[in-house]
Amino acid sequence: MLSRWRDADAHSYAEEARRDELDPQLGLRIYTSKLIGQDPDLVLHGGGNTSVKVTGGDGEPLMHIKGSGWDLDTIAAPGLPAVRLAALLASRDGPALTDPEMVALLRQNLVDPAAPNPSVEALLHAFIDHAFVDHTHSSAVLALANQADMRDRVAALYGNRVAFVPYVMPGYDLSMEGARIYDAHPSCEGLWLENHGLFTFGPDARTSYELMIDFVTIAEAELARTGASLAAPQATDREAPAALLDMLKRELDRRAGGDAHVWDFRSTPAIRDYLALPNLDEVAHRGTATPDHVIRIKPFPLILEASATDAEMAAALDAYADKYTAYFERNAARASEPKTILDPLPRVVLVRGHGVAGIAKGAKAAGIAADLAEQTCRIVHAAERYGTFRPLDEADLFDMEYWSLEQAKLQVKKP
Repeated sequence: MLSRWRDADAHSYAEEARRDELDPQLGLRIYTSKLIGQDPDLVLHGGGNTSVKVTGGDGEPLMHIKGSGWDLDTIAAPGLPAVRLAALLASRDGPALTDPEMVALLRQNLVDPAAPNPSVEALLHAFIDHAFVDHTHSSAVLALANQADMRDRVAALYGNRVAFVPYVMPGYDLSMEGARIYDAHPSCEGLWLENHGLFTFGPDARTSYELMIDFVTIAEAELARTGASLAAPQATDREAPAALLDMLKRELDRRAGGDAHVWDFRSTPAIRDYLALPNLDEVAHRGTATPDHVIRIKPFPLILEASATDAEMAAALDAYADKYTAYFERNAARASEPKTILDPLPRVVLVRGHGVAGIAKGAKAAGIAADLAEQTCRIVHAAERYGTFRPLDEADLFDMEYWSLEQAKLQVKKP
């Protein structure tokens, strides 16, 4: 992976911030956030987050951090709301917070009360005492982060430059554990998050960004060393099985009470290599490549034969709903608070020998699901050639999909 930093572009962003009476460091934060967001092998669709610590006009320490609802590839100053840093730092020595309490703390300390919610990883960004912090879900990193027992291998690849963080639920728990490990490795330049992604940090925008590029390149080289190189992004080169997908759309519309679905189909050599895995049925049901994907594409896809009839498709959807409901009931039974089941309808469809499709209520959501499915195919195929793709277990995946912060959104939407 190559750095796309350009001095002239960086200068332009800093000057634009000055003209808008903003801190030029925020301009540089916007610049490298976009560099990250415009590379789909670093982040996709709201994934990842970035921050910069600055001094406000009155001398108060502030942190600008990616806000909810913003994508890094199109981010602007309003998408990096400022929070008062002192209160965030003080929370580390206070009582433990639930995630809703953490969100309330972040909102209470927004400089602009109307700004979007800061990232749920804002506390970890605050606790890392570098001016710039970057977090991505790199495809190459995920192919390795979803392997068992990678701690020693990460140490061999990165030495003391990167500290290993065993999987912890994103939010308050990750912020506290990540900060603890960061403090235990004061010379580290990054955090490797098991099953999740990578953090880098530095005193300036270029250092933090180019550390990310450097560390992802090391992950790419490790895959290549074992003959497991991640396939490059490719263009769709086959026609969609439109009759099959239209049949699926009609059946999903019926099951959703008339809500219209849209499908988005992809087929590339890399996708077809994944679909040709002899253990496809098993590997496709192991889980998602990074935790937040489950919110977009559910924990497993629907798998169909290209020749499926109406009756076979209905039976496959019934089996999918039964499997999803059983997954919900198993895990909701151990939850500490009541959970509301989401609809048991697939978001991703694998058509054997043909390709993958995202299918959702609206073209944007279908496109996002298709993008994530396509990336998953590339990541999992590389992970299986390197070793064995071992994502989050079912319980952790459920906790992410049915996170209290996500469930709260459902309660707001109830009539």
